[in-house]
Amino acid sequence: MNDMTAAHPTLPFGTTLMVTNLDNQQTAVVRVNDRGPFIGGRIIDLSYAAARVLGMIGPGTARVRLEVLEGYAAAAAAPPGRFSVQVGAFAVQENAYALKRQLEARYEGVFVSTFKTPDRTYFRVRVRARDRDGALKTARRLADEGFPVILMEE
Repeated sequence: MNDMTAAHPTLPFGTTLMVTNLDNQQTAVVRVNDRGPFIGGRIIDLSYAAARVLGMIGPGTARVRLEVLEGYAAAAAAPPGRFSVQVGAFAVQENAYALKRQLEARYEGVFVSTFKTPDRTYFRVRVRARDRDGALKTARRLADEGFPVILMEE
């Protein structure tokens, strides 16, 4: 429920997907770890954490786009120890930098990283943290301000 996971009827377990909410353009990276959904017309079931990041908690469903991310698991297997909190991922670079400027007034270490898929480029807004405890404190503070957050360890 609190992990960035999803259920899909046919994709292999462990497949990493970029899910985009087509109504608000929010994105999330999830790992397939279950089967489903079993309701006609639905293509994926998301964990609570992933649905929150995508802004789907209220409505419960949304139109989404799925992209299989090949090679993502290898990139995610970088040495542990560097922490950040992801606050947003945008297809439009200007939107990422607007959020970066907004956050810089209250947070140190705000940066934008680029993530490329076969179909598009995403601009991820993140806040650096010194350690896991610092990342958790920053994530709680951002969540209290209404931002969807993902704790990242690289």
